[in-house]
Amino acid sequence: MTTTGEDHVTARGGPWWWERRRSAVLDVGLAAVSALECGVEGVPFAWEAGIPVAVGVLFGLAAGAVLLVRRRWPIAVVLVAIAVTPAAMGFLLGIVGLYSLAASDLPRRIIGSLAGMQSVGVLIVMFVRMRQDIARGDVEVGDWLVPFASVTMALGVTAPPVLLGLYVGARRRLMESLRERADSLERELQLLAERAEERAEWARNEERTRIAREMHDVVAHRVSLMVVHAAALQAVARKDPEKAVRNAALVGDMGRQALTELREMLGVLRAGGDAVRPRPKGSSVPLAAVGAAAAAAASRVAVEEPVEGPSLAEIDELVGQSAAAGMVVDLSVEGECRSYAPEVEATAYRVVQEALTNVHKHAAGAKTYVRLAHRVSEIAMQVENEPPSGVGSSAGLPSGGNGLVGMRERVSALGGVFVSGPTDAGGFRVSAVIPAS
Repeated sequence: MTTTGEDHVTARGGPWWWERRRSAVLDVGLAAVSALECGVEGVPFAWEAGIPVAVGVLFGLAAGAVLLVRRRWPIAVVLVAIAVTPAAMGFLLGIVGLYSLAASDLPRRIIGSLAGMQSVGVLIVMFVRMRQDIARGDVEVGDWLVPFASVTMALGVTAPPVLLGLYVGARRRLMESLRERADSLERELQLLAERAEERAEWARNEERTRIAREMHDVVAHRVSLMVVHAAALQAVARKDPEKAVRNAALVGDMGRQALTELREMLGVLRAGGDAVRPRPKGSSVPLAAVGAAAAAAASRVAVEEPVEGPSLAEIDELVGQSAAAGMVVDLSVEGECRSYAPEVEATAYRVVQEALTNVHKHAAGAKTYVRLAHRVSEIAMQVENEPPSGVGSSAGLPSGGNGLVGMRERVSALGGVFVSGPTDAGGFRVSAVIPAS
């Protein structure tokens, strides 16, 4: 797990411009050593300049203490080091100042210019002092040694700290770039995890809606027919015992069929529930596994197909059940019968089934027309009932108001068109057209 930028900001515990206390302690220690060095070197400077020793020492202490602000103002530190170079002081100040300058985020042209100025200053001072020493007779060397020693000294005190500072600065910027990339990747993975959760929640909602439609279709139709047959059984129990026995057998068959379909759906639910285990609250998910989990969830949603349901071959049986319950049903089929995709056949069957169930509920005794049309690229169905005659048995079936909504959702999910509404004659019509592929 990487540390985000906000964590870095809140992790600062140093005073003023320092990010950490140890950085402040280091700079204070370097400034103290530099001030002590420059203070000691201020004594011979005062003798050569003809000023009081105390002034030379104070000048050296002030110049060396500038190293305290090397992280905040590295240019000022280097400029002070260049300024005190003629006084032969500030060796540590110049080296650390150049390192801090090169390690900063300043443009390379500024770093190169100040490093060149520092190098030229050291070169000139070394050349002049060595010439003075030769002139006084303190040292006896060849003429070639003076420029060689001057150039060597100038490069020796400027090149190493500049190169080291450039390396450290580049490495720090690289680490910051890698950290930013890691933070960005972590945020993307977290966003991916959230989207995967949203997709999984959407899939769960869709599955619940689909199961609710299936449960409604199964329970509403089968139980409606059972209630109608039970009402007819109650009416003819004494008058026509044979018909009562037939109605009782039909009620039993309907109940068994409803139970069978409910068991099948509950079995699917249990099988699907075993495959998905809820994650314990508060547990963390490895970010490396988020992508795979999201892809798996997306693929499950993409390829998961509904449970194989009824087919158009069972329309005759469906119409026969309604006719056995006392409804006058006229079934007509146009076009050549052929097989369709399972979801198309199941949707067409459910539309007819729910439309017949609504006739049982709201228009008992009305004559009903069921029409199927097999076309080239689509299948059309229409269930239309005449106004209720009042002769049929009214069992007082309750209505949840979800039948038409469920039919519309089923048809729309397959790219079809669903229309329902009352007819001019006072009946009701349900029409649907579903693409064949």
